Amino acid sequence: MPVDRSALGAFLRSRRDRLTPAQAGIAPFPGPRRVPGLRKEELAVLAGLSPDHYSRLEQGRQSTVGDDVVEALARALRLDEVERAHLSDLAAPVRRRPEAWGVAQRPEAALLRMMSTLDHVPALVLGRHTRILACNDLLRSVLGAEVTTGSLLVRWLFLDPRARERIVNWADYAMPAVGALRYEVGRHPGDRHLAALVTELRTADDDVARWWEAHGVTDQTSVPKLIDHPVVGRLRFGIEMLTTPHDAEQRLVVYTVEPASATEQALPLLHSWGSVGAPHDAEQAGDGVSPASAPGRASR
Repeated sequence: MPVDRSALGAFLRSRRDRLTPAQAGIAPFPGPRRVPGLRKEELAVLAGLSPDHYSRLEQGRQSTVGDDVVEALARALRLDEVERAHLSDLAAPVRRRPEAWGVAQRPEAALLRMMSTLDHVPALVLGRHTRILACNDLLRSVLGAEVTTGSLLVRWLFLDPRARERIVNWADYAMPAVGALRYEVGRHPGDRHLAALVTELRTADDDVARWWEAHGVTDQTSVPKLIDHPVVGRLRFGIEMLTTPHDAEQRLVVYTVEPASATEQALPLLHSWGSVGAPHDAEQAGDGVSPASAPGRASR
C-alpha cells in the first residue's frame, strides 16, 4: 500500500510559508508574491533540489524521501530539533501492527517509585495520548478532583471548562499540548485511537482546530504553569518531565516549586487535606476514546 504523504506536504508548506527570503538569507526571486513566505522554487534552491523534485514532495507524489533530502530541507527551513525529528517521521513513517495500539499501558515501576518519593509536590505518570497512568493526591488537590487516574489529560484540558478557570496561563500551556499531539501523530501514523482523539478535540474546540492547522510541533509541554486555586490562591509551578530507557512512551511529570516561595509554603496545607478524588494507585485503563465524564464545552 502506498505511503500517505499528505501530512509531509502540509508540514513543508506550513514551514515554507512562515520563512521569508530575508530570514532565509536570500534575495527574493523577481515577480509578484502572493504570500510573504518562500516560494517553492526558492526553497528548492536553498535545499539543493530541483523545483520539480520539491514540488513532488509537497504534493505528496514522491514515493521515497532520503535522509539527505530531509536534512537539506531541515537546514533550508531552519527547523529546530523537534521539527527536524517530526519531518523525519513524516518522511519515513513507522508501521506497526494495528493491535499494538490497543494494548493497555501499565505505569513503569521505576517511575512509580520516583513519584512516591515526590509526594511533597504534584506529580503524575503520563502514557500514550496523555492518559494518566498514575498520579498523587497533591496533583488532584492542585488541579481538581476531576483529574483522575485513567483519564486523558488533554480531554480535561480542552473539554472541561474548569481547566480554563484553574490554569491562569491556559493558552501558554494548551497550545504546546496540541503541538505535542501532532508530534505523537507523526511518530505513530497508524494509531487509530490517537487519530480519533485528535478528530474529537478538533471538532469540539476551536482553539485545538486553529492550533492544529498551524502545524506547530513540540516534544514536551514544560511550560511554567500558574494555578488559581479556590482556597490557597495563586500557585506557580515549573514543569519537568522524566523518562526511563524501559518505556519511552511514559513520562513522569513533576510540578516543581521555587524554594521558600508562597507556593512551597501552601503545598503542605493542601497535602494535609489528603485524598480529594479517586485513589492514586495505578488502575487498568484501555486506550479507547470514549467521551470523558466531565462536562464538555461547545465549540466557540
